[in-house]
Amino acid sequence: MDISGTPIRVVRAALFTTLVVLLSAASHILLSRAPLPLPTCLAVTAAVYAVAYALAGRERGFGKIAALLIPLELAADTVFTTGQHVCYGQAGGPVAGPLRSVGFDVLCGGGDVGTPLARMTGGEPQGAAALLADADPAAAWLLLAAHVGVGLVAAAWLSRGERAVAQLLRAVAAATFRPLLVAVAAVAAAVAPERRLPRPARRTAAVRTRLLVHCVGRRGPPRRARLA
Repeated sequence: MDISGTPIRVVRAALFTTLVVLLSAASHILLSRAPLPLPTCLAVTAAVYAVAYALAGRERGFGKIAALLIPLELAADTVFTTGQHVCYGQAGGPVAGPLRSVGFDVLCGGGDVGTPLARMTGGEPQGAAALLADADPAAAWLLLAAHVGVGLVAAAWLSRGERAVAQLLRAVAAATFRPLLVAVAAVAAAVAPERRLPRPARRTAAVRTRLLVHCVGRRGPPRRARLA
């Protein structure tokens, strides 16, 4: 089993989706002081999970995770703003009267998400779009920088988790298959026929019957006799 296996891939995509949706939804609820429609949250969760599962075929580093997480977080924030505007009106309260459309119950039914968190802010619901319209440009850029900073921290955490899971799976695979490989090698060595190397031919030394065949005398007369 490696990091691209189906069970590990499902868990990685689910963790990525949970992190993206939670960060975007929590920041949006705290900013708008209003809950989110449940169908909007489910639609965003399904879309983010589909993208994460499609791109989880192999291990991803910090750069690739951040390049995917931050745009998805900002896109989810935009969808949450649209859902709040459709279901609660621009002021953040429930839509009533002629503003209700035919598909209102389908798009906005099923309950809300984050009502206790919205009540913790202690203010009146205003909607994220209204807050951004009333805020100065510096506050809007500060909010964007906060989104990007949180996304970078989350991407760093996910990349470290990816690396740790990959190393753990490689260690488990090595520990699991090493005894099997040793056993297969031992059985193969026991079953394989023994190969005998051919013995080298013995060299018989030729018997010499005559030790001295020729005799050459090279000694001349004594030196004194030659000088005389």
